Amino acid sequence: MFSGRSGAAKLSIIIVVGLIVLKVVVGVITGSLSVLAQAVDSFLDLFAVSVTFLAIHIAARPADKEHPFGHGKAENVAAIIQAILIFLAGGSIIYSAVRRIQTHAALEMTEAAIGVMAVSIIASIFLSRYLLRVAKKEDSMALEANARNIAADVYSAAAVFIGLIVVRITGLSVIDSILAGLVALFILKVAFDVLRNSFGGLVDVKLPENEENNIRAAITEHFKGEVVSFHKLRTRKAGNQRYIDLHLVMPKHVSIEEAHDMCDHLEKDIKVRLIRTDVTIHVEPCDDNCDACDLECEDRKG
Repeated sequence: MFSGRSGAAKLSIIIVVGLIVLKVVVGVITGSLSVLAQAVDSFLDLFAVSVTFLAIHIAARPADKEHPFGHGKAENVAAIIQAILIFLAGGSIIYSAVRRIQTHAALEMTEAAIGVMAVSIIASIFLSRYLLRVAKKEDSMALEANARNIAADVYSAAAVFIGLIVVRITGLSVIDSILAGLVALFILKVAFDVLRNSFGGLVDVKLPENEENNIRAAITEHFKGEVVSFHKLRTRKAGNQRYIDLHLVMPKHVSIEEAHDMCDHLEKDIKVRLIRTDVTIHVEPCDDNCDACDLECEDRKG
């Protein structure tokens, strides 16, 4: 029921809605700004999950006439929207914390606030780990951004949890506002990380170095028998789909059929190493510079 990208998004919505209700009710009853700050954060989580669900649905559509490279970048857009929402949440919490310190408002029923934060921590740990596991399996940037967002809630909720215990013991309500401000700063840091990671996909940043090294390894395996060299390797990623194109240099005596078979073989090899990959190969003949080539071919034999 909750397997795959869509199932994970549905589970997120259910859990986040439950946490919002709990935090709002307890935050209003106790007057705890840090709990209400957590409720605001969870509300934005809900909106972010909804955006993620929509983005996953769009990104799953196959390529069409208007979108020959597919719809994968919808996930990058969703991640950026999440980052903007997180920035707004952090700023509003900081503003509220400053206002709370100025008014010197007191807290009531801190036990209830402590209890709801404990529930929030447990639920967020479960949800963030599950989302991250699905995101890695499905290679979904939108789900990963969502998972990182929920994971940030774990740390911020833990800070609020500890702070409320201190408030209960000492009676110093100002600690609640200070913690809310610290939580907001952490939220802003998470927003920056999500924005930085998701923006790269929109401007066609190359694949990570380890993935490009896998591509190079797949090609160089054939240097001793069939391939002379390669160049102009270009890589990018849209959502969970990788796009690779390169120029492959082969002995000029090979037939079109042999060159085609080699390209097919390399494409399959690369796709084994990197899932969800589209490979385009341009074949070029060698330039007769035999001194720079170790390949045994007709010219060298002659």
